[in-house]
Amino acid sequence: MATDVADFVLKRLREWDVEQVFTYPGDGINGLVAAFGRSDNQPRFVQARHEEMAAFQATGYAKFSGKVGVCMATSGPGAIHLLNGLYDAKLDHVPVVAIVGQTERSAMGGSYQQEVDLQALYKDVASEYLVEVNVSSQLPNALDRAMRTAITRRAPTALIIPSDLQEEPYEPPSHAFKQVPSSDPSIVSPMLAPRPDQVSQAAEILNAGEKVAILVGQGARGAADQVRQVAEITGAGVAKALLGKDVLPDDIPYVTGAIGLLGTRPSYEMMMDCDTLLIVGSNFPYTQFMPEFGQARAIHIDIDGTLIGMRYPTELNMVADAATALDALIPLLERKQDRSWQEKIEKNVTRWWGTMERQAMLTAKPVNPMRIAWELSERLPSNAIVTADSGSSTNWYARMLKFKEGMRGSLSGTLATMGPGVPYAIGAKFAHPDRPVIALVGDGAMQMNGLAELLTIRRYAELWPDKRLIVCVFHNNDLNQVTWELRAMGGAPKFEESQSLPDVSYADVARAMGLHAVAVDTEDGVGPAWDEALGADGPVLLDIRCDPAVPPIPPHATFEQAKELTESILKGDSNAFHLMMQGAKTKAQEFVPHRD
Repeated sequence: MATDVADFVLKRLREWDVEQVFTYPGDGINGLVAAFGRSDNQPRFVQARHEEMAAFQATGYAKFSGKVGVCMATSGPGAIHLLNGLYDAKLDHVPVVAIVGQTERSAMGGSYQQEVDLQALYKDVASEYLVEVNVSSQLPNALDRAMRTAITRRAPTALIIPSDLQEEPYEPPSHAFKQVPSSDPSIVSPMLAPRPDQVSQAAEILNAGEKVAILVGQGARGAADQVRQVAEITGAGVAKALLGKDVLPDDIPYVTGAIGLLGTRPSYEMMMDCDTLLIVGSNFPYTQFMPEFGQARAIHIDIDGTLIGMRYPTELNMVADAATALDALIPLLERKQDRSWQEKIEKNVTRWWGTMERQAMLTAKPVNPMRIAWELSERLPSNAIVTADSGSSTNWYARMLKFKEGMRGSLSGTLATMGPGVPYAIGAKFAHPDRPVIALVGDGAMQMNGLAELLTIRRYAELWPDKRLIVCVFHNNDLNQVTWELRAMGGAPKFEESQSLPDVSYADVARAMGLHAVAVDTEDGVGPAWDEALGADGPVLLDIRCDPAVPPIPPHATFEQAKELTESILKGDSNAFHLMMQGAKTKAQEFVPHRD
């Protein structure tokens, strides 16, 4: 029996160990859809509610599995819908392969229905590798290169397959002129080692430093043990970029937590006072949260030479695998006898967590959003995976959650797009079906696209041995992050027409979709709601009404920001008195005397 091109594509994906494809059907990929039926749904056809969600699910799967995420869409609008999720993968350096249909070859250039110039459209997002397959002998090389490039470059790639070609018989490339074969699907990631002279120079810099700070990003995830050894030898503290939140657990005393606008005061203080900075696997962009230029001697280790040394004037740049570089460096480091710097960091961290608890327990109307994250933090299973969306709830994910050893977490770090929280969680469940997954989502993102994906959760929950997928909605009827940015950065009061959201019971919607849901509108109900959700034997939605007046205060609120905020309130911001009181109460917790 002859094999169609579509059958070969799925066969090759299976050989690449692809277990599922996140997708939505359309006539531009009818040949591929039919092939899924002939292949006994191997790999699994995971039907999202929207192609953008399929791309987010593939990105989330890739982030949490360490494998390539694969998404698929029809021609025209389907391919367009994938773009936001693919840009999320591009900016966070995640391997994703998009397979998209195209109008029949005989109609190309004729302004045919759903004909879009996909090569022009995808030129940027899939800049590492983009190919249109026009004859079957281009496969398997084109698909293999898309996979290998995605893995090697940690980037999205795209394969365009016209709809008529999908249904033609597959003919492999022959041993002939202008034919390009391919080898069996496989790739071995190299362990790029640093030059010995660079290792010696790095040791000299770190040994000379008296106040060493370490900043880790997602590129340090495979070097967590080595980072810990360096910190303990040099007496350093360790701050974490948001994409590196799960690199080290937060119960290590010298781990200062997140850095940046959503970061912690101990991270800010450490950066402002250090004399030596080691950056490992991070492209953290906000230089104002790093030492003053010239204050610190700096080393940057990253496997990607295009991203190295671009955020801070570093003295030494090492293009190398993080674990390999640190393994070579550790034997040359001298243990610092004076531990006062690290002890100071540890005291600041202890004080910070006390401040966070006091802020979380402040009363609000009706619920303090900090408490939602704090109560979860107290209950998080050690094997949990947490996804976060973009919005004010991201502040509480970044600052309030104490990650334990073995936990995972991620969000849209660089694109910072709204909407990936729920589809990331779905991707995480396909990556780790035996682990509980929790999505922390604002009501703006939930209304934008999260609600529909509750149906996807219900549809596939039976596939997961641990069926716990908890979606927690921070329900404040406000596009809250932008509201606070308007106040603090623009001196503008909340513009109701822009910022206010229509009210809806997310719990009722979830129940209508066949999921268990818990609605909470009292502070005493938050902890029991988490207990109920974490103890459930299926997916749960938590609908927690919280106070939009609780301020996401940055670790170092500037005078200008305070001035702008005051001006916005005086210009007639809604509920001005409550805003001022809630902000004053929250800020005051930073000055409560510390008890060891």
